[in-house]
Amino acid sequence: TLLLASRQDKGTKHASDEVINASSSSTSQSRSAIQQPNNDTIQQEQKQQQLSIQQQQSQNQQQHLPPEIRSEMLSRNSLYFSSTNGGMERITNSSVLVVGLGGVGSHTAHMLARAGVRYLRLVDFDQVTLSSLNRHAVAALEDVGLPKATVLCNYLRRICPDETKLELDPVVKMYTGDPQKDGTMFDPPMVDGKQHRQWDMVIDAIDDVPTKANLIAHCAKRNIRVISCMGAGGKADPTRVHVSDLRSASRDPLATSVRQKLRLLGKREAKEAGVKITNGSGVANGGWLSCIDDDSKLAVVFSSEKVVAKLADITDEQREEGLHNFGAMDNMRVRVLPVLGTMPAIMGQTLAALALCELGNKPFSPVAAERVGRNVRHKLYQHLKSREKKLENKLKPKLKDGSENVTEDGIYIGPVQIDPDDVEYLMAEL
Repeated sequence: TLLLASRQDKGTKHASDEVINASSSSTSQSRSAIQQPNNDTIQQEQKQQQLSIQQQQSQNQQQHLPPEIRSEMLSRNSLYFSSTNGGMERITNSSVLVVGLGGVGSHTAHMLARAGVRYLRLVDFDQVTLSSLNRHAVAALEDVGLPKATVLCNYLRRICPDETKLELDPVVKMYTGDPQKDGTMFDPPMVDGKQHRQWDMVIDAIDDVPTKANLIAHCAKRNIRVISCMGAGGKADPTRVHVSDLRSASRDPLATSVRQKLRLLGKREAKEAGVKITNGSGVANGGWLSCIDDDSKLAVVFSSEKVVAKLADITDEQREEGLHNFGAMDNMRVRVLPVLGTMPAIMGQTLAALALCELGNKPFSPVAAERVGRNVRHKLYQHLKSREKKLENKLKPKLKDGSENVTEDGIYIGPVQIDPDDVEYLMAEL
């Protein structure tokens, strides 16, 4: 700044001398003609100098972050993990793969970078949209249309410009579970010229059932620690967020679908291998499907709140133009999912907290979500179905004209309108 001010003073003085030494017969217009080119030159030089200084500062920052600065940046986390044996050092040497960078994954990756994780590979095929600005951790209006992975990396680089302290590896690609299509996406990273033996942690923030199940199965087969987020849409209560194994995740449609998909994958592989499934919980001889019940292999973050906002209806425009024209990718959800922006952020931060405490060798023990036993739940559900059937047989002669399930007194006598999860909800709440 001082250099620029000095140069400007010299330029102004030089221009003034030329005006003073000009012929007295010159008009004010000629003076302006003499002075103006010098001002333009000064402005151009100033811009060039500013640009040069900015570029130099940017290069210096990218090349090196003083140790005392980095130490102070991480000082509060270091204090938290000071009681562990090398906890903070484990975090600053760790490598984490985050798949899915939307409302949940962007908050997780953001906090992992701030906490000092050394290497982050950030995977997402999608772009920032206007509707995603209500929940994304760092995206702004100017980022709409850009890849989520790129936007997130650009922001995180501003937090830690030193690539030797934070390595960012954006992958603008969709994870499919097909090794040929995924390529080197899951390959362990190269850090300081050395390849890591394996990922320290994989964060699953995918909202598509098949790819989510494929990712979990891939990690379970290779004994890679994975933390997965279940459904955040249509919910709002932060007091209902829990951490557990996948089987214990209740009142969560996404968790139910993922469990079913994993069982199908396990049964198919067991059939091909000629082995049996043990009591529906895993492949015989301790196969990978046991991750459903083992939170040391697969921990999930879920909300036990019952969904209070359902998918938006398909519009006439979507029907006319064809539903296949509206999905982000083939075979992915078309209907819009209502999302209160706070819930993905809370669940993403929960993923980050769980990951950091495990990486830092200071894990916490989550409070298990209260749950009605499966046998009790099933018994109550069957009791309700039997009761409704008896009521239907008794009141069927009194059906209202033109109605198949409402009597003249307005009593509904059709099929039971709840499921076993609803029974659990009624037991817990009422």
